[in-house]
Amino acid sequence: MASDFNNIWNVIKGYFNVLPDKEDEQETIHQISSGVVFHGANLWVLIFAIFIASLGLNVNSTAVIIGAMLISPLMGPIIGMGLAVGINDFALLKRAFKNYAVATVISVITATIYFALTPLNEAQSELLARTSPTLYDVLIALCGGAAGILAMATKGKGNVIPGVAIATALMPPLCTAGYGLAMGNLYYFFGAFYLFFINTVFICLATFLGVRMMKFERKHHDNHETLVRVRRYILAVVIVTMVPAVFMTVVIIRKSFFENNVRKFVKNELVFKGTQIISTDINKKNKVLSVVAVGKEIENKERDNAQIKMANYGLDGYTITIYQGTQSDSVLRLNNKLTDIASSNKANTQTMLEQSARIRQLESQLYSYTRYGQSVNDINSEMKVLFPSYYGLGLSRTAEASADSGAVKEYVLAVVKVRGRQINAETNRLQRWLGERLKADSIKVVVAN
Repeated sequence: MASDFNNIWNVIKGYFNVLPDKEDEQETIHQISSGVVFHGANLWVLIFAIFIASLGLNVNSTAVIIGAMLISPLMGPIIGMGLAVGINDFALLKRAFKNYAVATVISVITATIYFALTPLNEAQSELLARTSPTLYDVLIALCGGAAGILAMATKGKGNVIPGVAIATALMPPLCTAGYGLAMGNLYYFFGAFYLFFINTVFICLATFLGVRMMKFERKHHDNHETLVRVRRYILAVVIVTMVPAVFMTVVIIRKSFFENNVRKFVKNELVFKGTQIISTDINKKNKVLSVVAVGKEIENKERDNAQIKMANYGLDGYTITIYQGTQSDSVLRLNNKLTDIASSNKANTQTMLEQSARIRQLESQLYSYTRYGQSVNDINSEMKVLFPSYYGLGLSRTAEASADSGAVKEYVLAVVKVRGRQINAETNRLQRWLGERLKADSIKVVVAN
């Protein structure tokens, strides 16, 4: 039995053993060491890649960002640091770290200059995605770094390195950090730079583990205490880097679970015949679940039963507010908005009320000028019956300034036509009738033959 198990284990190890595919060790070390240097053409390529990535983030183009990640030479010194720790080459570690620091500073400065000059300064979705790193970014960097060192240290490299450059995304976080500096937004700067630091640390860690797994020969040093101290520092950096990402991931997972519980509660407990739930809104501050429903109204008894069951979905302490009947989703959003405005800024609420009053005043004035055009046909028909010699009525509201005092007087101007000879008494009677009919304080009739 034990023999069979050993045979199976040897077969499995044979499938996963990378040592037979290992490239010449010195060739791999030389290749990685030559990629840590940043000067001349390599530095200009980095600057151009930063500009391309910044443009991609600026116009929200995923394809342009991917192109910049493929061009970027930033991966070189990061893998170099991991290799240096793995083979105890402190000279390579210092050189790789120095070039890494230079490349990082130049990248941030270049991105800052670009975003300070560009007229497009709105944060797009591609940029915002680099401001809140999580534990998933740690796992991506770890897996990407492992794939990278395996590809560089073995014979069948294929197209792994470009894929690692895209997956680990070193360039966009640096550009986002530059955007944060240019806009004076430290939240964007620290969030993006933290993502870049996560990628750096865990690509280095994956490289170190890959080098040890492939049994690269270590350099021997007489000072063993220095080696132990360096490894302790590395372990401390890894742990400190991971802690905030774990915290952010826990927050995101909790939020996801909470939103999922709300969806389950609405789907399972707010299902009534003839009623359709069209939207929900959760206010965590006031612990209120607002629901907009159309169709048959939900009775208070049904709502109370659903309220009792909220504890089963992790919604203890929350209350339900149901908007239905003549209420709509837009009314719900307006009410929530007005509530927030009233609680945070009374001045804004007062401004809104003043604007509403002004709108009503303008609507009233507009009606006073347009009401005659709406009723002129009816009045003209009545006038033909009462005053047969008059026809062709025209009405408008007019303002007239006095030639002596300059005072402005408003009145209704009525223009009519007459058949035959004008009779002043008949015209005066028509004027009084129009005044009563239009409820006008002042009216002037002009007769056109």
